[in-house]
Amino acid sequence: MNPRQGLLELYATGLAAVNGTSVVYRALLARAERNPCHVVAIGKAADAMLDGARRYLHHALRSALLITKHGHVAAHTATLDNVQICEAAHPVPDESSLAAGQALLDYLQALPADEPVLFLISGGTSSLVEVLADGWVLEGLQALTNELLANGADIHEINAMRRSVSRIKGGQLWDYLGERAVTCLLMSDVPNDDPEVIGSGLLFPAPSARDFDWQMVANNAAMLEAMAASELFAPTTIMPEFLVGDVLTAASTCVQHLLDSEPGIYLWGAETTVQLPEQPGRGGRNQHFALAAALQLQDADDCLLLVAGTDGTDGMTADAGALVDSGTCLRGNAENLDPVACLHAADAGTFLEASGDLIHVGVTGTNVMDVVIGLKL
Repeated sequence: MNPRQGLLELYATGLAAVNGTSVVYRALLARAERNPCHVVAIGKAADAMLDGARRYLHHALRSALLITKHGHVAAHTATLDNVQICEAAHPVPDESSLAAGQALLDYLQALPADEPVLFLISGGTSSLVEVLADGWVLEGLQALTNELLANGADIHEINAMRRSVSRIKGGQLWDYLGERAVTCLLMSDVPNDDPEVIGSGLLFPAPSARDFDWQMVANNAAMLEAMAASELFAPTTIMPEFLVGDVLTAASTCVQHLLDSEPGIYLWGAETTVQLPEQPGRGGRNQHFALAAALQLQDADDCLLLVAGTDGTDGMTADAGALVDSGTCLRGNAENLDPVACLHAADAGTFLEASGDLIHVGVTGTNVMDVVIGLKL
C-alpha cells in the first residue's frame, strides 16, 4: 500500500470508530431501554449523535432540539418534523449562539414537566449555545474569546471564562430542568475527559439527589485504540504522552521520536496551542504543527507525519490538517512559497495547499480533539 494512502485510511478508521451515530446507538443499545423521551443534542457532532438516538429510539423519541455549527446539519435531518434545528457560530459566539441559548430555554420550558430528557453533548457546545449572565453583552464575550484564542489559551482556560459569564454553564442549566429525569451521553473534546469542561459543563456539576445518569461514549483514547487495532500497519504504538501546550514544541517532540525510532506507526493524542500574530493567515494549529514538522523532515525520506483534527476542521478553515513528508517543503518552494515565512505569518494553510498536503474530509460526525500519526518506514 502507498504509505500516504495508508495513513489517510488509518485516520479514517479512527474517525469511524468514534462517529456520533455509532457510539450513541451502541450506548443506548447497551442500556436496553426504549422509554419515551425528548432529546437535546448540542455540539459539532450533535447531528450524528442525534441520528444514533433516532435509530435506536424510533417512536420513543417524542421531540428533539438540535444545536450545531453552521453547515453541520445533514440533509435528511432538516426534513424531520419533530426536530427543531438551530445553527450557530463556532469558535467565537455571535447572535446565533444567543438565539440558540434562548431556544434551549424555551424548548425545555415547553416540555411536559414529567417527561425525561436525553442530552447528547459534544465539543463546540460552549460557543454554540449561550445565555449571558446579567451585566454581560455579546461584544464583551467575543472580545474575551478572541483574546484567549489568539494568545494560545487552552480549552480549560477558555471554558472557565465561559462559565463565569453564563447563566447556563457550570451546571446552571439545572435551574431550567425542573424535577424530570435527565440522562446525558458525552463525547469528550478535552484532556482528561472532565465533564465539567466539556461544553463548559451545561449539566456539571449536577445537584445532589437528582435523577441523573451520564456516560462518556467517545474520547480521544478510543480513536487511538481503534487505529492501533487496525491491521493496516504493524507494529503500531500508542504514545503515552498527550501533546499539549506550544504547537512548535509538540512538533519537535514527534519528529525527534520518529527519527530515533524503529520502523512502525506511532500515535499521539493532541490538544496544542498556538500564538497568533495580529493578522494571521490561513490555517489552524494542526496545519501549523504539520508545517513545523515538515521543516524538520526535509532529510528524512523514511518518515511521514499526519496531523489532523477529528471534527474535520482546523482553525477557521474547512481543512482538518495535513500529511507531510520530506518533500513537502520542496513542493511548496516550487510554487514560490517560503515555509519559514508562512509559519511566522500563521499562514501554514497557504503553503500546504501549494505543496498538496492538506487533508479535507468534511463534517466527520465526531469531535475528540486532534491526532498525530507518525510513520517510520
